[in-house]
Amino acid sequence: MHRPIPRFFARIVVSLAAVLGGPSAAMGQDSTEARTAARCTAAEWGQFDFWLGDWEVRNGDGKLLGSNEITRVARGCGLLENWRGREGGRGMSLNTYDDNGHKWTQRWVGDGATLWLEGRFEGGAMVLTGTGTRNTPRGPVMDRITWTPLLDGRVLQQWDISSDGGKIWQAAFKGYYQRR
Repeated sequence: MHRPIPRFFARIVVSLAAVLGGPSAAMGQDSTEARTAARCTAAEWGQFDFWLGDWEVRNGDGKLLGSNEITRVARGCGLLENWRGREGGRGMSLNTYDDNGHKWTQRWVGDGATLWLEGRFEGGAMVLTGTGTRNTPRGPVMDRITWTPLLDGRVLQQWDISSDGGKIWQAAFKGYYQRR
């Protein structure tokens, strides 16, 4: 004979399922979707929001280098970059916060190059460094890219490379993002 679960225990089971991320069909919610939405709105997920937008990118002399559109994707869990260079270059990246490693990651692909970057928001800037070296005509290099929000609403992107394992960094690109 089947005995019904006392109401008190039923409430405990439903509460535990919600806390532990188990199914909560009894509550009429898709717990996976609710967890994803809550996780991706935590403070860390907004650290790179200053980069969202439709941008013109110029060098220090004001010369147009290209345009870049940064949009939120995957229910707010990622930022998608779509770069269009003035001279025809193209590229895209997917950026997301890794809860487990407490770091940001970027996976870039464009015009034959790929970058795998990781890092953190520190000192008022997003700083991502290559997870290894990549081959270039100059030989193997490491990459470090820093995005700094400026007081006038622009964003400075500085891309540095190192051929000695990160001891000395040299500027490879410097662009100022201004909203279109």
